[in-house]
Amino acid sequence: MMLNTSPNIADPDGFYAELIDSQRDLDEEQALRMNARLILLLANHIGDREVLSEAIGHARRGGA
Repeated sequence: MMLNTSPNIADPDGFYAELIDSQRDLDEEQALRMNARLILLLANHIGDREVLSEAIGHARRGGA
């Protein structure tokens, strides 16, 4: 499996709004913890270590 960097989210605007709204009443520390939990849940769902490493590299370089 390779990292898919092409648009692949149904209703991306709705997803973004839900993500932002999910942190609306959180302070900065709570929002950071929520983001960390979300990242770990999604990483577990993906499961492929090579894909996860590729995603880390892309995120670190600021790539899509």
